[in-house]
Amino acid sequence: MPELPEVETVRRGLAPTMEGATIARLELRRPDLRFPLPPELPEAVGAKRILSLGRRAKYLLMDLEDDLTIISHLGMSGSFRVEEGDGSETPGDFHHPRSKDEKHDHVIFHLGPANRRLRVIYNDPRRFGFMHLWKRSQLDSYPAFVGLGPEPTGNALDAGYLAGRFLGKNQPLKGALLDQNVIAGLGNIYVCEALWRAHLSPLRKAGTLVTLTGRPKKELVLLTEAIRAVIADAIAAGGSSLRDHIQTDGSLGYFQHSFSVYDREGQACGTPGCNGTVARVVQSGRSSFYCAGCQN
Repeated sequence: MPELPEVETVRRGLAPTMEGATIARLELRRPDLRFPLPPELPEAVGAKRILSLGRRAKYLLMDLEDDLTIISHLGMSGSFRVEEGDGSETPGDFHHPRSKDEKHDHVIFHLGPANRRLRVIYNDPRRFGFMHLWKRSQLDSYPAFVGLGPEPTGNALDAGYLAGRFLGKNQPLKGALLDQNVIAGLGNIYVCEALWRAHLSPLRKAGTLVTLTGRPKKELVLLTEAIRAVIADAIAAGGSSLRDHIQTDGSLGYFQHSFSVYDREGQACGTPGCNGTVARVVQSGRSSFYCAGCQN
C-alpha cells in the first residue's frame, strides 16, 4: 500500500493541473474498483470546479464546489497521470515499468474546455484502489477518518501528545506507532526508519518512554523529531516509490535508495561507531527491520 509520502507527492504533482480547473466530464470505464464506484459520481461532479487538492492520512482529497469531496485511495497499484492533446507520453525517467495499457485506465477526468483535451487518468491494474464521494463539511464522519490521530507533518504531533497515548502501554513501540488512531498515515517503512534514527527498538514497550507522572522522556522527544524528519525527507525525495507507485509526471522517487534499515536485513548498520547488523523480525504479520546493536 502507498504510504503518506507517496500520496503527498501525488497530491503535489496533480495540484498544478487540477486546482482551479473545471471537470468538463468524468468518465467511468468500469462500475467498480475495490468497491463499487458511486453511480452518481459523473453527474454529481460534472461542470464543478476543483477548489483544492488535499490529503488525510493516506487518502487523496479533491475538494469541489458545492461542498463535495472526492476521496481517493491508490490501493496497491493505482496511479494518476496527466495527458494533454493527442500525446500519451508523460515526462520522467522510469525506474520500474509502468502500466499504460488502456484497459487499466478506469477513471478519466476531462478538464477544462473540450478543445483543450486535458485529461487526468487513474490507472490501476490490480484494482485495489477506490473513490468515494462525500460532503466536505462532513468529512469527519467518513468511516475511515473517524478517530484518526494527528498527521505526522502537523504541529499537533509532539512528545507531550505521544506521552499521553503511550502512558502505561505494554504494547511494542512498533505496533503503537502503526495505530492510525495514534498517528494518521504513518506506515511500516517510515516507522522502521524513524525508530532507527531515534535508536529505539521496535520491540520496546511504548510505556517505557513515559515517566510515572506522564511526561515524555528524552527518548520520546527524539522519536517525535525523528518521525517528523523521516516523513519530511521522504516527501522531499518523492516518496519511497516501491513496487508500482509513481509520481504524476511518470518519474519515480528515489528515497528507497537511502533507506537505513528497511529491507536491509543482513547489511551493516549505518550508525557511526556501530558494528551491528540489520535484523528482521515479524511483528503482527509485518516485517520490522532494526539494529539490535544501537536500537534498544
